[in-house]
Amino acid sequence: MEFNLERDLCFFDIEATGLNVVKDRIMQIAIIKYFANGKAPEELSMLINPGIPMSMEAFGVHGISPKDVANKPTFQQVADKIYRFIGDADIAGYNSNRFDIPMLMEEFARVGLDFDVEKRRLIDIQRIFYKMEPRTLKAAYKFYCKKNLESAHDALADVRATVDVFKGQLELYKDEEYEDEDGGITKPIKNDIKALHEFTNDQKFIDVTQKLKYNEKGEIVFSFGKYMGKPVAESLTKDKQYYHWIMEKEFSVQVKQTVKKLMKEYEKSMRDKTQ
Repeated sequence: MEFNLERDLCFFDIEATGLNVVKDRIMQIAIIKYFANGKAPEELSMLINPGIPMSMEAFGVHGISPKDVANKPTFQQVADKIYRFIGDADIAGYNSNRFDIPMLMEEFARVGLDFDVEKRRLIDIQRIFYKMEPRTLKAAYKFYCKKNLESAHDALADVRATVDVFKGQLELYKDEEYEDEDGGITKPIKNDIKALHEFTNDQKFIDVTQKLKYNEKGEIVFSFGKYMGKPVAESLTKDKQYYHWIMEKEFSVQVKQTVKKLMKEYEKSMRDKTQ
């Protein structure tokens, strides 16, 4: 299929040191440019030295190590090349509106280049996927049960539909293989509540609001704020004002209870060491 283009279109993706579009940096960028005049597409791909440390979570996703980029150019050194390659093209990517484009704009801004998106057309392929394949109960019921959901949003009707969808999933996926982020192959959908709990919950996060999580060492760390990635108990012991701020603000009960427990355990361990 050839794209119907009024102007050039660049598909692109980046890999970064983390997920914070302001604080993190690009480690790799790849672009495929399609031309409105029918010229053959051109590709640009490069590794970039970010100049800052990379999170272990990011390494777990893209596998690019500090050694891989140690001798690569910085973004400042390649910014003009990337800027000229994109030119006035429209931009497309997967989850690009929320992550890739904002991060690229930040990188350009640091080197004094204005990457204006106001006059560009932005296409986020993830949004097409989510809108055309809605993740609603009504859509799930039609997909798994092959029927239309009547009385949607009546609580009892919704619960009954949820049960039917669950049964449909167990039947449809009972022999389906699933590949996880590490390349492991399993058949996770089975009539086993414990197994399904493990499959449907992100075991890294402690609370449902995803403010606290386990790091690669098994420590509970912050996933937000000025102590992002830092051990909770140790950080709050040193900064009691931050502890009181958490307890007073609108954090979930789960977060507050976990913080209290961690603080008590940490203080006890410190006392035990001095005795």
